[in-house]
This record gives sequence, C-alpha cells and structure tokens, in this order.
Amino acid sequence: MKSDRERCIALAGVFQAADMAAKIAEQGIVNTRSMEASIHSLFKIDAESVEQVYGGLQGVESGLRLIQQQLGEKRTDNVLVTQYAIALLHLERKLSKNSTMQQQIQQGIRLAESRVEHFHLLHPNIIAQLADIYTQSISTLKPRIMVKGDPLHLQNPDNVNRIRSLLLAGIRSAMLWRQCGGGRWQVLLGRKKIAEQSRRLLHII
Repeated sequence: MKSDRERCIALAGVFQAADMAAKIAEQGIVNTRSMEASIHSLFKIDAESVEQVYGGLQGVESGLRLIQQQLGEKRTDNVLVTQYAIALLHLERKLSKNSTMQQQIQQGIRLAESRVEHFHLLHPNIIAQLADIYTQSISTLKPRIMVKGDPLHLQNPDNVNRIRSLLLAGIRSAMLWRQCGGGRWQVLLGRKKIAEQSRRLLHII
C-alpha cells in the first residue's frame, strides 16, 4: 500500500489533466509547463516514485492547488472539472479490466516515444499521435467523457488533439491513483484528508 502523499500526487495529476482539458475547451489556452509535466507522465512507465512520473512535485503544482480549491474547506468548486476527474477514475477502472486495450495503448505510447527524440514533447505531431491513441482506445469505453466548451475552440483540430492527449494523461494518473490504493469513493469521502495532504505538499514546493 502506498502512502497518502503518493495518492495525493497521483490525484493531483488527474485533476490537473482534467482542468487543462476544460480550459482548452472553454478558453483555448493551457499552461505549457503543466501540460509538459502531464504529457511527460505518459512516457514515465518505470519511474522510481510517483513524484518522478511528473518530473518532481512542481510538475503537479497546479493539480495540488486544484485539490485545495475543489476538495478543501474553502471550496471554489468547478463542477465540470470535478466531473471530468471522477469520469477519468471511472474509465480507468474499466481499462484496468481490459488487458488488450492496455497493450494497445502501451504500443501506441512506445511508438510516440520513439518520435519524441525528433520532436519536442508538445509538438503537434506528438500530441496528434497521443490523441489518436485516446480515440482508438479510451474513447470507445462508456460512458464517454463529453468535454464542454466554446464551439470556436472545439472546432480547432489542434485543440481537440490537446484535449484528448490530456485526457489520456489523466487516465495515466488515474492508473497511478489506483495502484497507490486510491478508490473513487476516497475522493468524495476523504476530501478533507486529501486537501490537507495537498496543502503540506504545496508548502514543500
């Protein structure tokens, strides 16, 4: 069983990916540093710690702040982001029972990783490839995550690819959360404990 700290970092990854997907859909913008950390997590399969998956605690700083906002006592609840995060946890549970789909995703990520040597991490080619992995796999599971936003931004193919690649990263973080002993009900019933852990981690940063 992993520690509360590790579970909190993994959950921060889920919330961070969900929030960025929402911001792209609604405003067409994203924090580049946070997106790099989330996309980076897809390629860190054999990391020594949960922290390392995101390149350090700074990689999930915005996710930790989101946990404070969404789950803390002085909540400023963004309902959509919480819904997306819970949906990612739910879909990952389904994925965990589908070994064929897991292999399909792993193969796609290995292929994308070989191209990262030639393109930077957020290059449109890499993001499009990761988005395609999501479309061919997670997107076929029910219920699908329907990201809401401004049609102007959602009609932009690059934005759609970024959203899908971030949802894939959210699934990766949801997998970490489960592997660390996290469950869907812990998010709802253990809000206070998780928020307190995120506060401690933010003090370290």
